[in-house]
Amino acid sequence: MEAYQYKAIDEGGRVHVGQIDAANIADLEMRLSKLSLDLINCKEVKSRVKDIAGSGIKRRDLITFCFHFEQTSRAGVPVLESLQDLRDSSDNPRMAEVTNAMIEAIEGGKTLAQAMAEFESVFGKIFTNLVRAGEQSGEISKVFEELGASLKFQDEQAALTKKLLTYPAFVGTVVGGVVFFLMTYLVPELLRFVKNMGQELPAHTKVLIVVSNIFVNYWYIILLLPILTVLGIYIGIKTSPAFHLKYDELKLKIPIVGPIFEKIILTRLCSFFAIMYSSGITIIDCIRTGEEIAGNKSIARAMNQVGQKISDGTTLSDSFAAVNMFPPLVLRMIRVGESTGALENALANISYFYTRDVKESIERLQSMIEPAMTIILGSIIGWVMFSVLGPIYDLITKVKF
Repeated sequence: MEAYQYKAIDEGGRVHVGQIDAANIADLEMRLSKLSLDLINCKEVKSRVKDIAGSGIKRRDLITFCFHFEQTSRAGVPVLESLQDLRDSSDNPRMAEVTNAMIEAIEGGKTLAQAMAEFESVFGKIFTNLVRAGEQSGEISKVFEELGASLKFQDEQAALTKKLLTYPAFVGTVVGGVVFFLMTYLVPELLRFVKNMGQELPAHTKVLIVVSNIFVNYWYIILLLPILTVLGIYIGIKTSPAFHLKYDELKLKIPIVGPIFEKIILTRLCSFFAIMYSSGITIIDCIRTGEEIAGNKSIARAMNQVGQKISDGTTLSDSFAAVNMFPPLVLRMIRVGESTGALENALANISYFYTRDVKESIERLQSMIEPAMTIILGSIIGWVMFSVLGPIYDLITKVKF
């Protein structure tokens, strides 16, 4: 699809100049004829659609987009008028630019879903496919309602994930900084005095001296090690699919945190699965989409195996059970939904249950992190003080007055 700048004339003899995306000149003439225009001349220009990226458009903008279309489509407002209202009321220049390009695409003869497909970096394949299914079924307002609810849910999930990772990272950094300061500056000063006492040092003090010397002599390695580890993992993920798979498997096995990550992923999968299935998208397509949005190679591989078993004629519930990846709750709810014909409701129930469970788990984890970090830091400081003050106290007790 290329962009053409055209000059055309209408039935009243008035000249119109504009720009429309078209496959070729014949397609351009057909699109203009639908607008009651006859082509005079045209020239190919660089498509603005290709210049418009998704950067600067946030999830909140898409939530507003869905809410706006849900209300206007329910009220019977034409798509073009709805897009024009959205463009004029948008406070995000990037979103207004995308909306304006969509208006031009629809004026050129495209459907809403086809116009959205030009901006995959903004809307994504799932969003576009759901809108296409809604246009075909006549349930476009319902689709936008469910998409809006799903986007709000994703926003909450992103906040929960950020909350899960940010707080431990912050507290861990503070504790690490305190330990680094103790071992590189304070402890050497104290140990210098202890060494000059000329007496035999206890084992825990000798260990402290060794640890402090490692920090003093190899501080640059200690600082670079986390950075190099993260960089190595990043390169491994980008260059080796096997490493990426193993890394994602290990993430799900981390004590306490791993199960929370797994529940967040399963919540996202069940939420999208329910929306797509209720919109008339086939189970196989739902499974394939689940592979794309899983965000974890291990679970994506399990979804791929489920899709293969369904293609071979296995039932949905038996396919999920056969891969030995999904928790009993998911398997039980899928089996119930399949037998009762209310699969989307069963999946929505899983999503609701895990969302609540994730919130409670994160709250419990946060309540545990603070006292745990306090105990760790207190233990380190206690060890330092005991190792330094112990020999001093022994020396004082041996002095005869």
